[in-house]
Amino acid sequence: MEGMHKVRAAILHVLGIFIICLFAAMTVIGTYQIVTRYFFNRPSTVSEELLTYSFTWMSLMAAAYVFGKRDHMRMGFLADKLCGRAKKCLEIAIDLLVFTFAGVVMVYGGVSITKLTMIQTTASLRVPMGYIYVIVPVTGVLIMIFSLMNAADMVHTDFSKREEV
Repeated sequence: MEGMHKVRAAILHVLGIFIICLFAAMTVIGTYQIVTRYFFNRPSTVSEELLTYSFTWMSLMAAAYVFGKRDHMRMGFLADKLCGRAKKCLEIAIDLLVFTFAGVVMVYGGVSITKLTMIQTTASLRVPMGYIYVIVPVTGVLIMIFSLMNAADMVHTDFSKREEV
């Protein structure tokens, strides 16, 4: 278990640094966009496109990060009323459902859409759209890894008292 927690911490650390760098880059690009648009009256289409795709990447990576920390939003109206074995089974089932969703929709669907859009290029950047969509299966794999880790944590958690996970 200790090894798994170290791996999770390392992945979360790398993800956190990536998200911070992406946010910093978005701030610089956004400032450039404002300066070129309002002071020079020449809006930059490249910066607008970069901001759009960077925001998408950051949102998906931040979702994986939050899921890895198990700080994601959830509706606990059922889970919070349970305790003991029933709560443990419910928490593990939820993690397995998330694992399945991430595998089917994000990884399988993401790989399919990435392959499909490799021939299309973005309007301003002129890079294949597949490079933009590659973040979907990447975050899907991360969420799958985190859901397995969360399920393993739930197996070793004592749910004898009623309290939030």
